[in-house]
Amino acid sequence: MGVNRRSEITMTADEIEAFLVEQKIATMATMHPDGSIHAVAMWYGFLDGVLTVETKAKSQKVQNLRRDPRITFLVEAGERYEELRGVEIVGRARIIDDPEAIWTLGLSVWERYMGPYDDSKRDALAAMLSKRVLVSPEVTRVVSWDHRKLA
Repeated sequence: MGVNRRSEITMTADEIEAFLVEQKIATMATMHPDGSIHAVAMWYGFLDGVLTVETKAKSQKVQNLRRDPRITFLVEAGERYEELRGVEIVGRARIIDDPEAIWTLGLSVWERYMGPYDDSKRDALAAMLSKRVLVSPEVTRVVSWDHRKLA
């Protein structure tokens, strides 16, 4: 029988935060009406310290969440087993349509993926955020692993 080493690979809160800041892509999973999983790769930023995405208000994922707010985000890294790291964030989605919050997150996303922001990019950012909402989890569970701790 195998040995349960889960406690040895769990990340601390600080390690989770550093990992999420370092990584760039989250898989976001919602539920289709037929019960199948809708999983998509998403850029993300942070709103009040919580991983948050912006997406089209009429997207399939938002339609799914309006019907069933259960959501899971998965952020992972590593190629070989002994390098695998990841964080799973499970919760209930909040759909945010507040223009100020959307702009705040939009700036976060812009700077994470496109570089420094200045007012010359205002129109491009505004276009990126047009007809968008934010999706942010009310977190109920976080699971993490870092197989590098087993070395």
